[in-house]
Amino acid sequence: MSGISTNVISHYLAIDDKSKPMVQKRRSFNPKRSATIREEVNKLLAARSIREVKYPEWVANVVLVKKKNNQWRMCMDFTDLNKACPKDSFSLPRIDQLVDTTTGHELLSFMDAYSRYNQIKMHKPDEDKTAFTTDQGLYCYTIMPFDLKNAGATYQWLVNKMFASQIERNMEVYVDDMLIKSVTIDKHVSDL
Repeated sequence: MSGISTNVISHYLAIDDKSKPMVQKRRSFNPKRSATIREEVNKLLAARSIREVKYPEWVANVVLVKKKNNQWRMCMDFTDLNKACPKDSFSLPRIDQLVDTTTGHELLSFMDAYSRYNQIKMHKPDEDKTAFTTDQGLYCYTIMPFDLKNAGATYQWLVNKMFASQIERNMEVYVDDMLIKSVTIDKHVSDL
């Protein structure tokens, strides 16, 4: 999948006009962690998920988070940017209600749309506001990063729109976790 059209959806940043742009001072990392950041930046550049940016008004820092497998995950410290944006009032489904809707179905299949947030483009004028700094330079996202406050709501809105004819009938969706449910086993393949 090469990406969702911006005619369908793009991620907007509703920054409060009273908020002052913030440029975080660049953090320094030891050589091993710097190498990890360089690798991740190169992967993002190759995937066209980020681009170089000059003179951004908002600049975040990179944060490395250790995963269970002892590898590092690169995140962005969008704390200042997230504070400047109001919470999206689009509510996520209640997981307990989704579970209740599966009662009486003979077969269920669970799917995870892993890393599909990156299919949603940033609203072009907001790209520069997602800038982050590394020892390689300044970059910004061309796609919606996980670390933004309302990313989950934007993604949920998209999947609700995409699967509107199936949700509650034979499918339930909670952000990037999807459940296909079939009343009878013989209908499951067609439901999938």
